[in-house]
Amino acid sequence: MMSHTRRTLLGGILAVCVVSPAQAQSAEEFYRGKTLQVHVGFGVGGSYDTYARVLAEHIGRHIPGNPRAIVMNMEGAGSLRLANWLYNAAPKDGIVFGTTSRAAPFAALIGTQGGTSFDPTKFNWIGSANNEVSTCISWHTAPVKTFDQLLGTELIVGGDGPSADGEQFARVMNALFGTKIKLVSGYPGGNAINLAVERGEVQGRCGWSWSGIVAERRQWIEEKKLNVLVQFGLNRHPDLPNVPSVLDYAKTDEQKQILQLVLARQPLGRPFFAPPGVPQDRAEVLAKAFMATMADPQFLAAAQKAKLEINPLSGAEVAALVNGVFTSVSPAAVAKTKEILSRN
Repeated sequence: MMSHTRRTLLGGILAVCVVSPAQAQSAEEFYRGKTLQVHVGFGVGGSYDTYARVLAEHIGRHIPGNPRAIVMNMEGAGSLRLANWLYNAAPKDGIVFGTTSRAAPFAALIGTQGGTSFDPTKFNWIGSANNEVSTCISWHTAPVKTFDQLLGTELIVGGDGPSADGEQFARVMNALFGTKIKLVSGYPGGNAINLAVERGEVQGRCGWSWSGIVAERRQWIEEKKLNVLVQFGLNRHPDLPNVPSVLDYAKTDEQKQILQLVLARQPLGRPFFAPPGVPQDRAEVLAKAFMATMADPQFLAAAQKAKLEINPLSGAEVAALVNGVFTSVSPAAVAKTKEILSRN
């Protein structure tokens, strides 16, 4: 009879033989025949959704095994619902990744009313499609047509969650400069706010990316239906040379630090990331495929047709930006920003 020691040793050898092929499975073998899930933290039709859908059409060609990709929408809390799900519940095999508001990664730092249960420094960052400049706009029939008028006249704007740019930028401007922005929250995404503006339910929208306006509502620009009141970015957008930057109005060091913290998200533009715990080789495949897609002539042609601005950051660059904010920001600026964003 075989001894207990020999049986144990043989069992171990057999276990290794069974496990090793799976562990040694190449990316091509894993992804062949699979379907990637690209989740979007907002509703259908908005700019985040559009970026994701154009990416999904092309990224599979740059992944070994050429998987197809589908887009799925998970609305809620300005995309924090999706960020929480990706961190805590999503499969961690390299099939699932998503895009949230560029503000969502910093929600755990500056606090929101939506609630966070994720650490953004642990996500597997895939990349960002562009470096964004956002705006605050009013409809052409609104009583506010310039930023200076906003200091004395109320403007009713739609909001899509406490972690989204629109609500955060509005609260910061009200607190720092005394603007008269009245928020109507609860819209599921930017497209719903656009429809509300057009129907006259609200008078404008803050935190609307300029690339999103160009992609979604270019005709409103051409028909002069929008007043661009102010722009939000670490740098001005070349299309908006005569629109003031919110940084122009910062007079104190505290105001400048708060704005620098709030605007740190802008280079993230359209961020894509996978859950923590994805095998490193598959995370690297996704990040490499993302940047290859950003340079793909077919993708760029589709992006141009959809009027999407492409100015990508790699996953490593996004990770460095997020980590840098978490390790270098002033505690006083963080505390004040939290207090401002917690106001109703």
